[in-house]
Amino acid sequence: MFAAENGLRGDSRLQGISDAIRVVPHFPKAGIMFQDITTLLLNHKVFKDTIDIFVDRYRDMGISVVAGIEARGLFFGPSIALAIGAKFVPLRKPNKLPGEVISESYVLEYGTDCLEMDVISVKPGDRAVVIDDLVATGGTLSAAITLLERMGGQVVECGCVVGLPEVEGQRRLNGKPLYILVHPREIEEQY
Repeated sequence: MFAAENGLRGDSRLQGISDAIRVVPHFPKAGIMFQDITTLLLNHKVFKDTIDIFVDRYRDMGISVVAGIEARGLFFGPSIALAIGAKFVPLRKPNKLPGEVISESYVLEYGTDCLEMDVISVKPGDRAVVIDDLVATGGTLSAAITLLERMGGQVVECGCVVGLPEVEGQRRLNGKPLYILVHPREIEEQY
């Protein structure tokens, strides 16, 4: 569900978030309209608004784990975790974490990849939210859910800054709710 459909309709912060995202055509390959949140991160107010919306949503849900997906989910997850009193769990690309890890492969809209998680990160019964910058096919989020559940975690919801309108991936999230702040930008802005 989009934030505007869940009590934030008309909230000026959502427009600010949308306006702060830069569209980079044909990245990382031809035909992809990359939704670049770098420009959002450069705007202190909009970055804070983004974090605040997620914090308001998850503050009273009994969340004990905020899992951030590499790379851009790692920008949002730690701040959300600190604000709601949860531990932060990084979900990383292969060979980035020391110690014993579990891994899960997945399909992207432009290739395949793999996520890994340290086995000591999640305990049975931990209530988790998964954070990323964008959902397109849902493959990355599905892999994250699988990792957390393999260790006994209960994924309460997945939260993303941007969601493609077709969000075919909603059907691939193992029945988990999906909370999205904004639709993708369609025009390129110069920054």
